Amino acid sequence: MGTFVAIPLVTACVHQPLNHDGSLPEDQPVLAGKWEYEDGAVIVFRLDEKGHGTYPDQDGRFETSRLNGRTWVGKWYQKENDREGGFRVVLSDDYTEGDGTWWYDRRGGDSAPAPKGGTFHLSKRTALTKLGETSPAP
Repeated sequence: MGTFVAIPLVTACVHQPLNHDGSLPEDQPVLAGKWEYEDGAVIVFRLDEKGHGTYPDQDGRFETSRLNGRTWVGKWYQKENDREGGFRVVLSDDYTEGDGTWWYDRRGGDSAPAPKGGTFHLSKRTALTKLGETSPAP
């Protein structure tokens, strides 16, 4: 599959009240921004408020199915190599990083493909994340 980007994704209001079932209120967006996906290589991608977005590898895109508490679940699709699958990420308490697993649902016409998938780490890129990349103060 090459480098898989599944993405993560959370912004601003991370201390939001949860619904009674532990899910995040739909009227308070928490999924948006620039993220780094690490699975051997690092790929940067951006998500919208619903956790949908694209990534550069294989003309990929992803969709969020649900974000329940800190568990984020969704689907990924790669147009160029005709593959798709799912992912599950457990986000940190502050929603700025997470560890996840991804898997294939289909590779071309094969609906039971091998290899089965892998693991990855995500981290939210913020202005503070990049302080080390700025010029030193005079």
